[in-house]
Amino acid sequence: MAGRIVVTGSAGMLGATLVQRLVQTGQDVLGVDLRPREGQGAAGDIRDTPRMAELMAGASAVVHTASALPSYPEPEIHDVIVNGTRSVLDAARQAGVPRVVHISSTAVYGLPELVPTPEDHLREPYDAYGRAKTAAEEIAEKFRADGLCVPIIRPKTFLGPGRMGLFAMLFEWAEQGHGFPLLGKGGARIQMLAIEDLVAAIECVLAAPESVAGDTYNIAAAEFGTLREDFQAVLDAAGHGKRLRSLPARPALGVLRLLGRTGLSPVYDRLLYKLLADSYVSIDKARERLGFQPQLSNRDAILAAYAWWREHAGPPAPGGRTSRDAWKQGALSFAKVFF
Repeated sequence: MAGRIVVTGSAGMLGATLVQRLVQTGQDVLGVDLRPREGQGAAGDIRDTPRMAELMAGASAVVHTASALPSYPEPEIHDVIVNGTRSVLDAARQAGVPRVVHISSTAVYGLPELVPTPEDHLREPYDAYGRAKTAAEEIAEKFRADGLCVPIIRPKTFLGPGRMGLFAMLFEWAEQGHGFPLLGKGGARIQMLAIEDLVAAIECVLAAPESVAGDTYNIAAAEFGTLREDFQAVLDAAGHGKRLRSLPARPALGVLRLLGRTGLSPVYDRLLYKLLADSYVSIDKARERLGFQPQLSNRDAILAAYAWWREHAGPPAPGGRTSRDAWKQGALSFAKVFF
């Protein structure tokens, strides 16, 4: 795409990876973040519409990756995701930007029983994060109806170099020679996504004609196994001969929910319930309309994230403010002695 591309949330895992890829392909890119990395991009709060409009002047497209994590307090989730999205779209309209790629989430579906879940499935969000993502999509759809080209991308949980959060707990336990618990038998098929494939999908909607780009697309891996199979791959890579251990699902769920609500565990409710049942979406529309072809499986993505963690991991960050931070494990840090 000719002209400058503005990427919000450029210091985050997705934003930084996207900026790097676009620069490598010869694009003129401006990264924007509340706290940009030194010498990389411009400082700006997505909720500051005049500032965002100033930064977007002359841009040919905006990719809105800035977001909040499900672990944030509910008012902050709403403010960043909903108000931030409205501000970005308002700023783009003021600056005359013709295309804004909105990065949403499959969390808008909630906990759907229909799998694979298609894009026209009802949005039935389960938690504050899903509700905020749904409200942000509704705002994006209004701008689309008013004539702005707004591709909406709904990725599954994406993994790759730099991804931390709760995955860092699995990586740490595996590296230290511990096994890992599973709720139930671990037979649920949980689809994820490699960061490289998500970036490729964004490139597809940036390059596609408006009639194709201005739509909503699920983006996820085509190859994925059960949770037991994909997590066991990490334990195998660690080389200690450890195995995953099943826990009775309902009692373990009750304990983890209690720990989460008392601040003693970073694991949030939607994640717990999502791990108990099949969770995967249809990517047929992205394949047919965008030509999207995911290259990496769940296992590829999780092992790439683990390999990166082995070389780069630092101490847990207070509060786990970004997807690049390893979250403090709270009471769960004591549980690993049993595995």
